[in-house]
Amino acid sequence: MQTGGAVHSGIGGETSGKDGSAPVPTSPIDYQALFAATPSPYLVLGPALVILDVNAAYCRATGRSRDDLVGQHLFDAFPDNPADSKADGVRNLSASLHRVLHSQEPDTMAVQKYDIPVPAHPGVFEERWWSPVNTPVLGPDGQVAWIIHRVEDVTEFVLSRATRTQPGQSLSEREAMEAEMYARARELQLANEQLRQAHARERKVAVTLQEAMMQSPDLARHPDVAVRYLPATKGLNVCGDWYDVVDLPGLGFSLAVGDVVGHGLEAAAAMGMLRSALSAAVRALHDPARAMEVLGLYARSVEGALATTAVKVVIDTGRRHITYSSAGHPPPVLVRPDGTFVLLDQATDPPLGARPVHVPRPRAALPYAPGDTLVLYTDGLIERRHEDIDTGLDRLTGALTDNPRLLPDHLADVLLSRLGVVGGGHDDIALIVARL
Repeated sequence: MQTGGAVHSGIGGETSGKDGSAPVPTSPIDYQALFAATPSPYLVLGPALVILDVNAAYCRATGRSRDDLVGQHLFDAFPDNPADSKADGVRNLSASLHRVLHSQEPDTMAVQKYDIPVPAHPGVFEERWWSPVNTPVLGPDGQVAWIIHRVEDVTEFVLSRATRTQPGQSLSEREAMEAEMYARARELQLANEQLRQAHARERKVAVTLQEAMMQSPDLARHPDVAVRYLPATKGLNVCGDWYDVVDLPGLGFSLAVGDVVGHGLEAAAAMGMLRSALSAAVRALHDPARAMEVLGLYARSVEGALATTAVKVVIDTGRRHITYSSAGHPPPVLVRPDGTFVLLDQATDPPLGARPVHVPRPRAALPYAPGDTLVLYTDGLIERRHEDIDTGLDRLTGALTDNPRLLPDHLADVLLSRLGVVGGGHDDIALIVARL
């Protein structure tokens, strides 16, 4: 859709399909003309809730001209009625529009009382009732570029039902049902709003808790290490994936990523305990395999920890040597400056708690050279529904071989973009990119 100007493309003639099916247009459709002519009131908003366009039906419904409205912030053009102490139109509509911006999904509102200013009488408001729907339109970057705000004026219906309850009058069975449905819709809207507020509070607590659990103080001393953390797009935005960076004085440093089965607060709680245990173990032992053994034993006593996958890597910066151990986790990738790469897949064991008895964890090692890049990640980065995980791994290594010399921060963003998860995916994602 283009706003603020005409789109010069006629509707044109029509031709029938080869099989005699319904005719198809022979020239582009003039969508600006369709927008202007549609009988339902429509208003187009930008992400900042500034009015970008309105159609003729909207102007008729509100008694305002296009010139009056375009360029104004929505709530400057339509403020709450100051004479109505219970006015909640601005609050309810603002909440709906911000849900659309955040979720990128349409939001249908219950019938709203939203009085509007009378243009010929400054300071005077007219009682009006509306049935609104707010629909996002995404731009090329995948973000909300416009919001289409469609309303239907139901004032006559609402007021007619109110006046029928005067003494000596009664509602018909159908009218009584309509009034009951309207009353239930208002109650449902209030209940939904209360649930949203409770969800928002719970999410804030959960995110604060997880941010505290994910603190990695040693990371600040590693400007050549970039991390990314993206919870799944559904739910509370808390997850069971983790990353960690630990300094090992006199040796170098270690990196780790892990993935607890499931999502939400339970998975996040298990993640916090496992992450802390692995961090403590590697600080004491300086050996990835022995640290993973400790983690495996500890996981048996942590509810929700079984079947967790994790990989621990120790980088000996003096000898330029990498040692690693994995518990069922996708292999880290070591990328050379020339674009060649090595998968760290020679020390892979089952996930935590998968074996009935304790068995020592395997260990493998390989050298690295200055300028090599090490990438650790969780399976949400590469795994897709109805697709073999090797396909996702090939996609990751292809992106790395195309960009072996990018700085870690830039490379991390490129990987998320190339794998289509910039805004998160169906699963949680933890990512570490380290220039060695």
